[in-house]
Amino acid sequence: MLRAAARSLGRRAASAAAAMATAARQGPSFATLAGLAAGAAPRAASAAVLAGMALTMGTTVSFAAGSRERSFIMVKPDGVHRGLVGDIIKRFEQRGYKLVGIKVIVPSRELAAKHYAEHDGKPFFPKLVDFLSSGAVVAMVFEGKDVVKTGRTMIGATNPLASAPGTIRGDFGIDMGRNIIHGSDSVDSAMREIALWFKADELADYEPVATPWLYE
Repeated sequence: MLRAAARSLGRRAASAAAAMATAARQGPSFATLAGLAAGAAPRAASAAVLAGMALTMGTTVSFAAGSRERSFIMVKPDGVHRGLVGDIIKRFEQRGYKLVGIKVIVPSRELAAKHYAEHDGKPFFPKLVDFLSSGAVVAMVFEGKDVVKTGRTMIGATNPLASAPGTIRGDFGIDMGRNIIHGSDSVDSAMREIALWFKADELADYEPVATPWLYE
């Protein structure tokens, strides 16, 4: 009799687990209902629920891990003085990008020169360094799928007057020397700029609850 009961419990647990594997694609809440509907014993149902949640979380984490491209985004002194920081952060967050690093800093001339190192020797280089070190900036790191390329599209052209309406520069800027924001122009540039402005322990590693609603 004990063996028969054990076999029965095993069959019900297996049935619940199978139902959970299918329902896991729908999310933990559906998985919970599936486990209960399968008639599993309380312990078996709990195990099946945990298994379903693990499958769901595993899928999310796995997908996100392959989409962890990061971009360095900086609101320049003009954007900070004009109170545009919140609007800029809102645009990236509404798009679905994850903020993993942020700091307010008045850059030294040395830091500004390193940031614009690719322009060293050009006639406008001193002007770039002077402006960037003239006041507070908000340095940020955003993470997500194609965030470098998409971030540049959201920012707009270097000259605000040539930027399309709906872009940050197109909506908020007029003069090229006051174009509000900087964004990495390539993945390699992003890696260099992030390392220049942030220490490794200043970048947060977390998974937003909205991830499954942003990525399929």
